Amino acid sequence: MSQSIAESKAQARTDREVPVRTPAGESSGSVTLPGDLFDANANVSLMHQVVVAQLAAARQGTHSTKTRAQVSGTGAKPYRQKGTGRARQGSLRSPQFAGGGIAHGPQPRNYEQKTPKKMKAAALRGALSDRAREDRVHVVSAFVEGDAPSTKSAVKVLDALTAAKRVLIVLDRDDVLNWISLRNVPRVHLIEPAA
Repeated sequence: MSQSIAESKAQARTDREVPVRTPAGESSGSVTLPGDLFDANANVSLMHQVVVAQLAAARQGTHSTKTRAQVSGTGAKPYRQKGTGRARQGSLRSPQFAGGGIAHGPQPRNYEQKTPKKMKAAALRGALSDRAREDRVHVVSAFVEGDAPSTKSAVKVLDALTAAKRVLIVLDRDDVLNWISLRNVPRVHLIEPAA
């Protein structure tokens, strides 16, 4: 008999053990990452769709051009209809003239795409699982030792941990010391965990 889909998914997803690193680079225990989030199937086309929707929503959409009706200028016929040997023209603000209107130009619009919450969640699970399979998920107890924020110290710990060009760090807003130390690093994207 074939197994149900729920049973096969439950068997395939296993929890992952990740060591917790200190600012000195030593290991201080481990954390268990839940298999539901860090061992899911990665649907690449779904992740692409969600990323495209996010990038589209980030567009300003304020581009605008004027049509021949909106361009400032004369409405008079430039020269008579017949007898000049030139092509007939009715307005100097037609699209073919310099200083004329734009035909079918961009108008202000909203580029947002509706993305269901479950699609976003599935894409995030897939991305996290993909990173976890490649051992690119790290847990750090703190980036800075002491009471004073230090971007230099935080970057040193980060460089020892990973050589990635872009890093996503999930920090609690209450962790002011680490937040201030990392918020101005160009390759770091800081977010707080959802409540």
